[in-house]
Amino acid sequence: MKKLILGIAVLSTSLAFAQTTTKTSSSSDVRFGVKGGMNVSSLSKDAGLEDQKSKIGFNAGIFATIPVAESFSIQPEVLYSQYGAKIENTDEFTVLGTTTRNVESYSTNLDYIAVPVMFQYNFVPNFYVEAGPEFGFLVGAKNKGDRTTTVTTGSNTSTSSASYSDKIDKDNLNTFNFGIGLGAGYYFTDNIGITARYVAGVTDVAKDRPNGSDAIRNNTFQVGLAYKF
Repeated sequence: MKKLILGIAVLSTSLAFAQTTTKTSSSSDVRFGVKGGMNVSSLSKDAGLEDQKSKIGFNAGIFATIPVAESFSIQPEVLYSQYGAKIENTDEFTVLGTTTRNVESYSTNLDYIAVPVMFQYNFVPNFYVEAGPEFGFLVGAKNKGDRTTTVTTGSNTSTSSASYSDKIDKDNLNTFNFGIGLGAGYYFTDNIGITARYVAGVTDVAKDRPNGSDAIRNNTFQVGLAYKF
C-alpha cells in the first residue's frame, strides 16, 4: 500500500512539474479539491445473488486534477468509501407441531481507503467524462442487522426481536480491492461541481475461495459534490 501511494505521489508530482514547465496556452494549473457523496453499493456473484439488495453508504476525500494535454487530465484521489450490501433471509421450520419462523435483515459493511486514478476528457471546460482504475484497502468489516423470531404452537404465537453488530474476521477477506471506474462530472462554477461514477469490482471479496465456487465482487454507484480550491 505504501509503495502504491508513494508511486501515485511521485507520478502526480512529476506530472505537475511537467505541466508547469511545459505549459501551453490551453493548459491550466493543477487544482486540488475535496469531494463527498453517497454510495449505492452491492455485492455481485457470477451466478447471481437473489436475496441481495443495495446498501446506502458514503464516500469522502481529497483529489488533485492534473492537466497533461489539451482537454485531458489525470485525477488521483484518496477516499474513505463504504461498500457492501443489504441481505434479507427467511427461515421457517416445524417440529412436533411448533413452527418457528426467523426473519433476518442485515447489512454487510465493507469500509475501504480507496485510491482512484481517473483519466478525464473535457468535452467543454465544465463537463468531463472519466475512466480509470480504483485501488482499495480494507479497513473495516462488519455485519449489522435485526433478527425477528416468531414461534407458533396451535393458536399461541410469540415474537421476539434482537439487533446485533458483528465484526467480520478480516483474515477471511481480501484486504485489497481492485475496480474499474466510469463516470462524468459537471462544474456549475469554477469551484463547485457534481460528480457521478460507477465502480465495477474485479477482485473477489473473499480470500481462499474453494475451487468451483463463484467469486463475489464489490460494485457501487457514487454521486456527490466536488469543490476545487
